[in-house]
Order: sequence, then structure tokens, then C-alpha cells
Amino acid sequence: MQRLTKTVHNKTEYPERVLQFGTGNFLRAFTDWMIHRMNKETDFNGSVVVVQSTKRGAAEVINEQDGLYSLFLQGMLDGRAVRRHEVIESISRALNVHDQYDEYLALATSPDLRFVVSNTTEAGIAFDEKDQLESRPQSSFPGKLTALLWKRFTHFNGDPSKGLVVIPCELIDQNGTTLKNIVLRYAKAWQLGEIFAEWIDNANTFCNSLVDRIVPGYPKDEKEELERELGCEDQLMTVGEHYHLWAIEGPEWLREEFPAHRAGLNVKVIDDLAPYRLSKVYILNGAHTALTPIALLSGIETVKETVTRGETKAFVEELIFQEIIPAAGLPKEETIAFANQVLSRFANPFVHHYVKSIALNAMPKFKTRNVPLLIKHTEAFGEVPERIALALAAWIHVYKTSETDEAPIVALFRGQWDACDGTDEGIYQLVENVLAYEALWEQDLNQIPRLTETVARLTVGIEREGMMETLQKAGASYERHADHQRT
Repeated sequence: MQRLTKTVHNKTEYPERVLQFGTGNFLRAFTDWMIHRMNKETDFNGSVVVVQSTKRGAAEVINEQDGLYSLFLQGMLDGRAVRRHEVIESISRALNVHDQYDEYLALATSPDLRFVVSNTTEAGIAFDEKDQLESRPQSSFPGKLTALLWKRFTHFNGDPSKGLVVIPCELIDQNGTTLKNIVLRYAKAWQLGEIFAEWIDNANTFCNSLVDRIVPGYPKDEKEELERELGCEDQLMTVGEHYHLWAIEGPEWLREEFPAHRAGLNVKVIDDLAPYRLSKVYILNGAHTALTPIALLSGIETVKETVTRGETKAFVEELIFQEIIPAAGLPKEETIAFANQVLSRFANPFVHHYVKSIALNAMPKFKTRNVPLLIKHTEAFGEVPERIALALAAWIHVYKTSETDEAPIVALFRGQWDACDGTDEGIYQLVENVLAYEALWEQDLNQIPRLTETVARLTVGIEREGMMETLQKAGASYERHADHQRT
């Protein structure tokens, strides 16, 4: 069977108008798909240069397939099960910034370049004091972006018309504002001058944004079936749900420069992102992060199985309706409707979303998605939310062996477990030390009333009796939840 390349699929070439940091499945099933649709349905006329900013990524394979890959969208539409696939043509090429730094910087000199998008995980938008302008490349994503903007500024002599529109997709609050502030911090640290800082501030537009689409990624279980349907081999094929939302906090003129609405896409340019962000981060992302360790320790592989199986189904529903929604402070009717839609999406029979894929960098995600609700719930109701606490205890157990996070976080958990003597007192001390790790939490979580005792009790339970027994004792039984009124 032939490989998916331009020899088997005719590809339309477009000017390189978008620079994308990240080669992963999500951006290919979301942003790059949208740009593909805009090229087909509007006069956008632009392609994407993908930058692999980490040492491991898909840049080589992207180039081997001439930027082509297939996207399968699967799920329920108007009450019917629908699966559609399309070959996406929007990526022009991929660069590995570690090997092709000069080619990366050369992108700054292109008059066609207008947009920058990114998805470097919640930990990606951060300042690294070791980064220098002369680094090849800089370690951090904002450092790499600052170097590119400096090159553009100098090449075009500070022309204000050559500024870029930067739309990060990382799931942190005020992602665009945060990224801009870090870029300005680099500009000051590298002594690039006030004129450059003013150009960053006035000629470039940094937009806060929120993305929403469940993308399980490469369909390894269906590979052979889908490739027969395609008629070719595709190492980059990816699967997603039909539902999508990109909410962008930006100026009104952006609607015309990025005309997604004219392609029938659910892209909203709005004044205030907060209601969209809080609903999505707290409910969809928060539930994902909380259910993952429960599933991992219960021997469950997919989100669908987690939300359709007795005890774990009840855990997720009680987490959302008894702990997240009461504490979130969002409009109740709209939030409940969104939550029910999320549960329906989680149970999509076509999407095999492996919980293992959600576990990457779990602790920064838990800090962003779950800790704020833990604090809000405790303050509002005078008690620790049992299910969020159980998820934290489960993550502490998972991190006994997990290495899917930043090295200091992995070292913290590994060191604590290695030093633990296995007694109840030893586990309590382990939990206390983890909750006190301010480099991760940016606060001492032991200060939250009764949290240490609760998490320690649940961690001991998982150690002594296993996940399912602890889950049942924590009160998340399906039978009791069946009588719970959700509306």
C-alpha cells in the first residue's frame, strides 16, 4: 500500500501565513483542519509551517508525507452516527527547531506570515532565565517566539504593519496576555530596547483563546480498517469528534482576517472569554484530569468506558454535579446543559480516547483545572470535596511510577515514595510533603482546612484496599447516584 504523499493525493499549495508551535494531534485536528476548511470555503489562502520545538515530535513524518494527513471526525450528528474523513492539505512543511534554527528564524522575514498559534501544554508558557537571544534554540517557547519577533522587527525596520497575530491554545487563564508579558520580559532581560518593546505592544496582537474538541489522536486499534478506507498508508491519521469550539478574545477586525465563520466553523471572536473558559476548563478538562487516575488504577483504558461503567460513571457524574458546578459560580442552567453535553461527548461510541494519553504533565493540569474548584468548594461549603480529593490521592499513587511529567515533579514523587516506610504515618507525611511543594502548586495546599487528612486517608485506602474499594467507600456508587436529581 502506498504512503499518503503528493503522489497519491493532489495537494494545493498556499502562501505560508501561519506559524504553528506544536506537531501534535490536537492542532492538526483543530487549527490545521480549520485552516484547510477556510482555504476551501473562503479566500483565506494560507498554509501552516509547523515547528517542532521539542526534541521528539512528528516533524520528520510530516515532511515525509508532504504535510498531508487524514482526519476522521466521528460521533452523533442529528441523532445519527456519522463518520467522515478528509485529507488535510493546510500544512506546507515542518521544521525541527533544534536542527533547523536558521530556517526557523528565516520565517520572520516572510511578508506573508501573519498568524502564530501554539499548543505547548500548560507548562509551555513560562520564562526560563537561562534563555538568551544567542541560544540556538532557546529552551522555552516564549523565548523562541521572542527571538523570532526580534528578527522580524529588525528585518522590517520596526514596520508596524509587519506585526503578527498570536493566538495560543494552551489551557491556562489569560494565555495570550501571559505569553505577551513573558515576551516583554525577555525583551527587557535581553536588553532589546524600548522601541522593540513598543513594537511588541502596539504592532502585534496577542489574543486569549479557548479551544474545545476531543481528539484521541492516532487510531491504533482501527489503523488497518481506516487505511483500507483511505486506500493508502497514513502514519499521521488522527481521529476527533465533530464538536469544536474556538473562542478568541480579540478585536472585531480579526473576524475578517481569520474568516472561520464564513467556512461554517464554530469560531467566536468575543470581548470576554471568561464564561467560556471557566465552563470548559472546570467541567470538561477538570473532569478529564480527575477521572484519569481513577481509570488508570481501575484498569480502565478509555474515557468512554470510564463514564459508562458503574462506580466510575457515578464518580464522574457526582464530581461534576455535586462538586464542580456548585462551586464554579457559573449560570446554573447553562452550566448544567454544558455538563450534560460534555458527558455525552465523553461517551461517544466512535472515539477511543485513551486515558493514558491524558496523563502527560498531569500535575500542572491538576493545579490549573482542579485545585481552584477544590479551594472554592471548601470555602463555600466548609468541607473538602471528596471526589476531587480522591483524584488527587489517585494521582499521588500513579506518580509512584509515572514519568510523564517535568523532571522536578517526577523526582519529587519518586523521592517521597522511596522515603516512605509504608505505614499510615509515613503516607501521611508523604502527602503533607507533596501538598507543601510550592514550586508546583504556587501555595502550600496543607493550609486548606482538612485537605491533608482527607487526601492522606484516601491515599492510604488506595494503598491498602485498591482503587475500586476506596472509590466505593468514598461514596461514588452508581446505585446511590441513580436517585440524584441533576436538573
